[in-house]
Amino acid sequence: MTDKRKLNPWLKLALDIGPVIAFFVGYMALREKSLAIGGTEYTGFIVVTAAFVPLFAASIIALWRLTGHVSKMQIVTLVLVVVFGGLTVWLNDERFFKMKPTLIYALFAAVLGFGLMRGESYLQLVMDEVLPMTREGWMILTRRVTVFFASLAVANEIVWRSMSTDAWVNFKTFGLTIATFAFFMTQSKLFQTHSTAPEEAGEDGA
Repeated sequence: MTDKRKLNPWLKLALDIGPVIAFFVGYMALREKSLAIGGTEYTGFIVVTAAFVPLFAASIIALWRLTGHVSKMQIVTLVLVVVFGGLTVWLNDERFFKMKPTLIYALFAAVLGFGLMRGESYLQLVMDEVLPMTREGWMILTRRVTVFFASLAVANEIVWRSMSTDAWVNFKTFGLTIATFAFFMTQSKLFQTHSTAPEEAGEDGA
C-alpha cells in the first residue's frame, strides 16, 4: 500500500508496545490464579494469552488504518501470534506461546541470511525509507541483525526451557526490548558512516 501517513510517535509507541505491556500486567495479576471455563481449568498465563492475541491483532489493524501501511515483518509476527497463541489456548499448553519468539527471530534470521547468500539486503527493502544508507552499510547491518536475531532465538529457547514462567515473562517483556534497543544504539557509528541522508543546509543557506 503506497498511501503512507505519519503517525504521532507516542501513539505509534503505544500501539507497538502496548499489547506487550498489557500482557505483562495481566500475567502479574493472574499468575497465581486459575479459571474454569467450559469445564476446563486454565492458568492465568493461558487466560492472558487468550486476551493478548486479539489485542495484538487490534493494534496491527489500528496501525494499518492510521498509517495506511503495515510492514511484512509485522504481518508475519501477527500470523505467528495468532497461530501459536491459538494453539496455546486450544491445547491448554503454554509451551506454544513461549516458543513463539524463537520461531519469529529464527524465521527473520533465516530470511535475512538467505538474502545475504544472494548478495542482497532484505532488511533494506523494509527499512530504507526510514534509514537511508549506502549498500555497503545495509549489507553490514543485515549481517549483524541476522546474527542478533539468531542469538535472540537461542536465548529465548534457553530461558523458556530452563527457567520459570515468571522469568520468561520478564525476559520477553523487558529483556528482548532492552536487548533490541541496545543493539540498535550500538549501530549508531555504522549509521553515521554510511548515511546517505542529505545534509542540512549550512550557514547562508549553503
